[in-house]
Amino acid sequence: MADAIPQSDVSRPSALPTANLLQRPIQPLVDQNSNEYLDAIEEEWNKKVDVEVDTLVDGMVDLVGLASIGDKDKFRIAQESYQAECRAESMIRAAHSLLSIIHSMKLLLLLSDESQIANRRDAEMRDVQAEKDTLKQEVAGKLDEILHQGRSGRRPESQ
Repeated sequence: MADAIPQSDVSRPSALPTANLLQRPIQPLVDQNSNEYLDAIEEEWNKKVDVEVDTLVDGMVDLVGLASIGDKDKFRIAQESYQAECRAESMIRAAHSLLSIIHSMKLLLLLSDESQIANRRDAEMRDVQAEKDTLKQEVAGKLDEILHQGRSGRRPESQ
């Protein structure tokens, strides 16, 4: 008995099997141009939204089907109640997921809408250039007035 291994409730770490779930062939980023990359991202977002919307639609169809009126015993009523609760919970999760997706998409739009930022920058640049040209013309006009008045004022003095 002296050679027996003491019993303990301490977990013994062991290697876990590796899993390759949802492994998609990833196209190297070097081979993708910007439009292909953005199209792939857009397609991924569309798939996420489609899955959640399908969950909501299927849930509503099931809830309407469970809401039929007729002769039902207590067991059948309890069974349909449980099914409705389960379906409602999955619909709530899908709705929360959609809200999360919407929030993420808004952030992406706000933070990475480079074309909108570039358009605003270009518009501001055009406004500043136009204002600069207008001010240059005003300054040139004032300078001409000053020089013209100085010349016209000197002529009588020199005569």
